Amino acid sequence: MDSMEQIYSEYYDTVFQYLLSLCKDASWAEELTQESFFKAMNSIDTFRGECKLSVWLCQIAKNTLYTEMKRKKRQADISLEDIPSKDDMESALFKKDSAFHLHRLLHCLEQPYKEVFWMRTFGELSFKEIGLLWDKSESWARVTYHRARMKIKERAK
Repeated sequence: MDSMEQIYSEYYDTVFQYLLSLCKDASWAEELTQESFFKAMNSIDTFRGECKLSVWLCQIAKNTLYTEMKRKKRQADISLEDIPSKDDMESALFKKDSAFHLHRLLHCLEQPYKEVFWMRTFGELSFKEIGLLWDKSESWARVTYHRARMKIKERAK
């Protein structure tokens, strides 16, 4: 496998131009390109060579863009009216306790249920992406996620 420096040098323009065509903002495309190569560097061991390296890098770039778009949309959707009042703080603390309880239940799940549930719920991956990561089908990911939810519900009782 080529070193990441060689890969970066060879494919930077391809990934940057691809992102620029999607987001139409050069500075944001540059930032996303950097983030995409960082992600690629951390997961280069998962590249199986089933497609061109440039295609794999552009897929990472596209997923990075979509993740950032979702994050920015969530931030932009928060208005002053959405900030909880003092009366809502007790409710917010209850939600925090509930979230901690969910994480505790999730921690006790066996694999692959734990990781599939985590990828879908917190990683916001599609069933197709989860299936690809596990070298399984999209329907396998759906069933595994559903079973994980059922196990969590059973343990929550």
